[in-house]
Amino acid sequence: MLDLGPFSDDKFDPKKWINAACKTRHTQESLDKHLVDLEMKLQMVSEEIAASLEEQSAAALLRVPRATRDVVRLRDDAVSLRTSVSSILQKLKKAEGTSAESIAALAKVDTVKQRMEAAYETLQDAAGLTQLSSTVEDVFASGDLPRAAETLANMRHCLSAVGEVAEFANVRKQLEVLEDRLDSMVQPRLMDALSNRKVDIAQDLRGILMRIGRFKSLEMHYTKVHLKPLRQLWEDFETRQRANKLASERNEMDRLSGSNDSLAISFASWLPSFYDELLLYLEQEWKWCTIAFPEDYRTLVPKLLIETMAALGASFISRINLATGDVVPETKTLAKGILDILSGDMPKGIKIQAKHLEALIELHNMTATFARNVQHLFSESDLRVLMDTLKAVYLPYESFKQRYGQMEHAILSSEIAGADLRGAVTRGVGAQGIELSETVRRMEESTPHVIVLLEAAVERCISFTGGSEADELVLALDDIMLQYISLLQETLKSLRAVSGVDNIGDPKKDTSLEKKEGSQNARKVDMVSNEEEWSIVQGALQILTVADCLTSRSSVFEASLRSTLARISTSLSFSVFGSSLDQKQSHMTIIDGNSEPSLGQRAALDVAVVRLVDAPEKARKLFNLLDQVHKI
Repeated sequence: MLDLGPFSDDKFDPKKWINAACKTRHTQESLDKHLVDLEMKLQMVSEEIAASLEEQSAAALLRVPRATRDVVRLRDDAVSLRTSVSSILQKLKKAEGTSAESIAALAKVDTVKQRMEAAYETLQDAAGLTQLSSTVEDVFASGDLPRAAETLANMRHCLSAVGEVAEFANVRKQLEVLEDRLDSMVQPRLMDALSNRKVDIAQDLRGILMRIGRFKSLEMHYTKVHLKPLRQLWEDFETRQRANKLASERNEMDRLSGSNDSLAISFASWLPSFYDELLLYLEQEWKWCTIAFPEDYRTLVPKLLIETMAALGASFISRINLATGDVVPETKTLAKGILDILSGDMPKGIKIQAKHLEALIELHNMTATFARNVQHLFSESDLRVLMDTLKAVYLPYESFKQRYGQMEHAILSSEIAGADLRGAVTRGVGAQGIELSETVRRMEESTPHVIVLLEAAVERCISFTGGSEADELVLALDDIMLQYISLLQETLKSLRAVSGVDNIGDPKKDTSLEKKEGSQNARKVDMVSNEEEWSIVQGALQILTVADCLTSRSSVFEASLRSTLARISTSLSFSVFGSSLDQKQSHMTIIDGNSEPSLGQRAALDVAVVRLVDAPEKARKLFNLLDQVHKI
């Protein structure tokens, strides 16, 4: 048997096939005999293939007439089918035209029917509105508040169905009066239920208010009930202050020593306890409202905190202001604070100090801790509600933050002016080199001190504003550096007179007084010994060291400031904003206010975000600065 597979291969090579066949012969078989057998096998297979082809060709020829007849029959059937389909299409076209006319007529009839039904319903609503208007007083007289709410809701529905019909204008006014009347009837019962924790009654009364669309009234009553105890928590500070003052006045030893505030407590030490009690109160209300008002607790309790902070706003700002003044004896004696100093309502010589701002930052840190706890408590609330709540928490500090640049500039300016950079004093012959060396030493030591002051200002900005006032900080730092450099220049000018080089070699100045001064300086130079002259030269060379120190220190500080601004930009880039900020001019991630933010986005609600979310112009200004820093 021969394998016919290789013969069907397109790359068949007879020589290779013969060589392969020879390799398969038995070792004892001669090559000639093997080739003869192989030739015989090929001839026999070829004859079999030829016979098979002849037989199949004959059979195929016999099937051709039959296939021809089948093709003709199929062609006739196709022609007949085409004729039938064409006839059917013509009938469908005729039916389509008739159906379209019928459908159009049916659509008109349906429209008429719908309008008639709408008119019928409107007439029913009008009749019902008339009936409800005539019986509503009886419903109110019965004292059934749920039924009264249902009646008013039906009247509202009927009025919306009737539309602006002049005949029912008086009914519309009547409905508004009745809704106010029902609201006033619900108010005492609701406030009693809220005060005494009556869940079922509170739920029923809430349903009545919601039925007439008075959710705002529910918010108002809820806030009104709880605002009084929260005010008492706030007024506890003044109560304790008055009690301590009375106790101190009764103490004879305190009066003799002149100390009337030995028992007084500071606002900074009292504020954390106030926040703890306030947070505990809110937690209790949150738990109760989840049971009593499961649909509204996410907005009711935050609204309570917002209204509380708004009610305490002016008092809160005043206490913060006085607390900042208590850290400095001069302002404590006058009972004044930062805002009083900035307004100029202070005696001369009293300036804002770093201690004032540090005390303000300490209070702000306490509030930031409370804000984080509030954010955790209200984590189920919507992002917009949460943002408004945190903004209300930080609101007492807003007036201070708006004037942060002015505060920082005043502090740095005062500290720079207090640096030991007095000019050189003219001494006698032999002491000029010492004076020069001492002056240069003061200049050199002042540079690290000034850089430390600037770094402290950067830290204060981050701690107090979260970087939202970075633009004002940069302006303040720029002005202070210019002020410091001006002081250095004035010191250098004083060194010229000490060194005896002032007004020498200036041909443009030819007055008699200048000539006289120049001659005096020339005589001083002539009287300087070689050792003194060398000392002056050494002092002058030290000025180059001062310049190099100033350059290197300022370069390091500038790099640090750029890094800080970059961190601010990065932290704000992950913040969530639902405001109208221009996305092209900001690196902030702007999302739709209806979107649900992730946990990471909610965690980004820091003090800077809370300030900038509703201040698009300030945000653009800040991010323009951050963009410039990033591009440089």
